[in-house]
Amino acid sequence: MNGLLFIDDEEGMRRSVVRALQRESYPIFTAENGESGIQFVQDHISSIGTVISDFKMTGMNGLETLITIGKLNPDITRIILTGYATVETAIQATNEGIDGFLTKPFDNRELRAKIHEITIRKCLRQFVSDPVYREITDSAEALRPRFHEVTILFSDIRNFTKMSCEAEAPDIAAFLNHHYFTPMAEIIHQHNGTMDKHIGDSIMAVFGAPVLHDDDAVQAIKAAVDMQKKAVEINMALDTGCGFRLNIGIGISTGKVFSGILGSSRKREFTSIGMAVNMASRLQRLAKAGEILICSGTRDKVFSDFQSEALPPVTVKGIEGPITVYKVNQP
Repeated sequence: MNGLLFIDDEEGMRRSVVRALQRESYPIFTAENGESGIQFVQDHISSIGTVISDFKMTGMNGLETLITIGKLNPDITRIILTGYATVETAIQATNEGIDGFLTKPFDNRELRAKIHEITIRKCLRQFVSDPVYREITDSAEALRPRFHEVTILFSDIRNFTKMSCEAEAPDIAAFLNHHYFTPMAEIIHQHNGTMDKHIGDSIMAVFGAPVLHDDDAVQAIKAAVDMQKKAVEINMALDTGCGFRLNIGIGISTGKVFSGILGSSRKREFTSIGMAVNMASRLQRLAKAGEILICSGTRDKVFSDFQSEALPPVTVKGIEGPITVYKVNQP
C-alpha cells in the first residue's frame, strides 16, 4: 500500500507533479476531480498509501475529498495542496485530521521532501499514542522524567498460547490485530488512556501519563468494563470454527511510578515503570476470563463509582505478606 494519488482539476498541474515524482519508488496515479479520486481509492483501496488533493476544484473541494477518503481508509496519508492558503484553511484542515499542508508554487525537491516528511510523521503516530505525540509536539519538556501517580491497566488473553499453537501465523496476526489490539486500543483511547505497549498477547495502558486527569482511576475501570463487553461482542461475532476466543483477564493498579523516555540509541519509548506496573501485571495473571481485579489503592479512589467485592487475601511477588484484591462487579 505505497501508491500515491494526486487529485487536481488542472491537467498541467497533474503532469507537473507526475514529472516531479517520476524517480520515486512508489507508483503515481492521478484523478481530475474529487469524485473520481474517491472512486479510484475505493477501487484500489489496498494500493494507495498517500493522497494529495488540490484545495480549490470544481465540484468537491480538496478538503471535502480528503475527509471522505479518510473515512474509506484512515491509514492513508492525506495532504492538501493549494495556492490559496489561508490561516483558516490550514486550521480547518488540521481539525479534520489532514496529515499535511502544501502551498503553491513549489519546486520538485521541496515537493518530494515534504511528502517524505509528512509520511514519516504519519507513520510515527502509528507507534506513538496521540497524547504522547501531542505532548512532544507542544513541548519536549512535557515528557521530562518524573515520579507521579498513575493507574495502570494490564489485559491478557486466557489460553492464547494453546490457541496459537493450533493456528497458522497469518491467522494469529489477523486475530490479534483486528479483534483484540485495535478495538481495545480504541476503548482505552476513548477513556483518556495511553497505550504503553503490547507484550505478546498482553496490553499495557497508562491512565495519567503523560497527561494527568482528575479521574484517571475511574476512567481506567470504565475502559476495562467496556473492554470486557467488547470481548463478549467479538466472541459472538467470531466463527466458532476459527479456533480463537477472546476471553481476557484484566488487572488494574494505582500508585507512584517513574515515567520518562527510556531505551537505547536504537529504540526509545515513553513508558512508566514502578510497583504499580508490577502489581497490575500480577493482578492480571490472577484474573479469570471476564474478570477485572483491582488493588486497594484503586478501590479507594473509585469506591463511590463502582461496586467491588474483596477476594481472599493473596500473596504477590515483591510484596511482603498477603494483600487484599478486589473484583469489580460489572453492570
